[in-house]
Amino acid sequence: MANKNHTHAMVAFQGAHYAFSEIAAKRYFGEDIRILPCRAFEDVFNAVEAQEARFGIIPIENSLTGSIHRNYDLLLEHDLTIVGEVFLRIEQQLIANPGVRLEDIRVIYSHPQALEQCRLFLTSLKDVDAVASYDTAGSVQMIHEKKMLQAAAIASRLAAQDYQMQILKEEIEDIPENFTRFLIVSKNAVPLGEPNKTSVVFSMKNIPGALFKSLSVFALRDIDLLKIESRPLRGKPWAYIFYLDFVGDMRQEHCRNAIRHLEEITTFLKVLGSYESGNGQGK
Repeated sequence: MANKNHTHAMVAFQGAHYAFSEIAAKRYFGEDIRILPCRAFEDVFNAVEAQEARFGIIPIENSLTGSIHRNYDLLLEHDLTIVGEVFLRIEQQLIANPGVRLEDIRVIYSHPQALEQCRLFLTSLKDVDAVASYDTAGSVQMIHEKKMLQAAAIASRLAAQDYQMQILKEEIEDIPENFTRFLIVSKNAVPLGEPNKTSVVFSMKNIPGALFKSLSVFALRDIDLLKIESRPLRGKPWAYIFYLDFVGDMRQEHCRNAIRHLEEITTFLKVLGSYESGNGQGK
């Protein structure tokens, strides 16, 4: 699925080398991209806004653990455009220093999402603490550099290979059908494929039936909705914003008409981008 026109582009992602975001970026753009590892999701958005990277890649939802809410908030807070998406099957490995046995482990480090995806495995262990860290691959790097012999990390197979670590237990995620959806963001609306999916965010006037009316603007035009996500509106208790994905793109008249109609009953609306679906939805 590599986008050959951008094979040497700089792509920012959250995490250390061989984090799942980097793997997803190379799946999307190809192996020849230049990478910019960032410590936090905010740093990815800032790097793209400052044009230190042409693109950023962020996880937005996982099939086991749901949405990554911080990234929904950051999409609202930053003036970037969604230009693509990619789905990646996530295989979690339990990784330790060479010679360490499973019974030696007293603490397991990983990103909170990875820990949650492996909850059944973790709860099966006795006298082992699960500790959240900022990154999966970064957890492997930490226990490697500090030569921690009573610790393990949960991360990708590539992270284990990169740091020459051993895999104590393979594919420890709760369910094998474990996929993460990643969004590609850019400062400019760079065409990375044939757009067939659009994401918007909006808040509504406090009137009876407001949510029903907002969704009906799409139903009236036979526009399929793919996802709707609500988030609290900061600073306004019990007020909400809604993120919505639908089939179609803003070059199509019926989609533009739906958005114009939606503007009439919302207090705020932002089109986050039209882009090519990563799994065939909308085709």
